[in-house]
Amino acid sequence: MTLNDKQEAMCEQSRWDFSDLSALFLNCTLKRSPERSHTQGLIDISKAIMEKNGVKVEVVRPVDYRLAYGVYPDMTKYGWTQDQWPELYQKVKAANILVIGSPIWLGEKSSVCTLTIERLYSNSGELNDNGQYAYYGGVGGCLITGNEDGAKHCSMNILYSLQHLGYAIPPQADAAWLGEAGPGPSYLDEGSGGPENDFTNRNTTFMTWNLLHLARMIKDAGGIPAHGNQRSQWDAGCRFDYPNPDYR
Repeated sequence: MTLNDKQEAMCEQSRWDFSDLSALFLNCTLKRSPERSHTQGLIDISKAIMEKNGVKVEVVRPVDYRLAYGVYPDMTKYGWTQDQWPELYQKVKAANILVIGSPIWLGEKSSVCTLTIERLYSNSGELNDNGQYAYYGGVGGCLITGNEDGAKHCSMNILYSLQHLGYAIPPQADAAWLGEAGPGPSYLDEGSGGPENDFTNRNTTFMTWNLLHLARMIKDAGGIPAHGNQRSQWDAGCRFDYPNPDYR
């Protein structure tokens, strides 16, 4: 069973309706489907909580896509023969919640995760219907797994990147599981203790509910208020009370 008794109880006791929300998990494992991914094992806990609350959830492995390198929305316009990022971006754009999952290698997030964030960046300059940057109104979080130090380092990098691109980040928007340093069992391996780890389960649960609550608040408010942050208005000359040094 993916959820423990405490997590099941929280879902049963919920008085909130999240059924109109959607979430996308980008599992930045290096392994193509259907190979077993330990990062997927941790993602499954958060996914199960969301689905228990009626959220439409999709999990995607970017490594299954042919993604070009670069920071433009469609790299076929820059010499690449194939780029499936525009297809994946449509899934990102449609989701209220985006969670990035990554293993740790050499103390860093995976190369696939770096590529994915670069491609997210490629669309960040687009504008939504309110004239704000494209990712305004979305909520972001991250999940990390590994057998070496670096969980907080990876989380800082991923969450900073998401907020810089325009995502709203709730409190405690990350969770991780780290096995014993060096060779040893990974999260889903028998005897690892990963799925039973109370610290990891608690943080994953808190992250998930905080993502849900913030996404609910933002959607109910009609998005992030469009004042003082509209690129379209700034380009048109509006300065939103920015001090005018020439004013006397």
